[in-house]
Amino acid sequence: MKRIILILSSLLLIFTFSAPAPAAKASAAGERYAVAATHDVWFYEEANESKGLFILPYTYYVKVLNEGNPYCLVEYQDGTNGYKKITGYCLKDALTFVDFLPERPFLRKQINLAYTIAGGPSFGTGGLGSMERSVCFYGTYYAGTAQYYYVYADGVFDYVPATEPVNYDLNTDYLSSVSAVEPPVDEPAKEAGGLNALQIVVICMLCVAAVIAALFVLRGKKPPTLREEQRSDF
Repeated sequence: MKRIILILSSLLLIFTFSAPAPAAKASAAGERYAVAATHDVWFYEEANESKGLFILPYTYYVKVLNEGNPYCLVEYQDGTNGYKKITGYCLKDALTFVDFLPERPFLRKQINLAYTIAGGPSFGTGGLGSMERSVCFYGTYYAGTAQYYYVYADGVFDYVPATEPVNYDLNTDYLSSVSAVEPPVDEPAKEAGGLNALQIVVICMLCVAAVIAALFVLRGKKPPTLREEQRSDF
């Protein structure tokens, strides 16, 4: 009886340590992020391709508020470091979803402007006017062959001419953690700590082996061995 208890205790330990660690959650609130993994992911003011505000900085993220199709309702920036949080839309197929909480989801890049536009800007509201100041860079916009930056300063969003490239460090955290295939919306999420098929098979085999061993212990018999005549056949 003691041997049976010892065997069952060993199986319990194997079962405990074979269970996978709970999957890391993005956050307690279930926040979801998606990255601009290409150079042409647009942030739209409305769910309409004609309402593009700017192209998201390459390798940076949006927070997904509602995973729609074809457009997702998203949020960019978080209202810190001089930036203003904005809500808009991105095409779902243009985004690359991740299953973790990025350490650096939004690009915070101040650019210095020092220009004067005779007669006002040729594009944008002109709310920033002529200036020499630092502004918060959001992304890039193209009007024909002309390139502009979508920026924010003093409570005003505007487009300013792209007089020089905006250089910044790229994110690489998504390269090994992207969700290659998105599960259907109605598919139930797998519970953290569940067992995969291989682990279940191994545990079942161990249980069968334990039962067989227990039977031999109870009967006081050893497993049958080949007789001399059978060994000679080989």
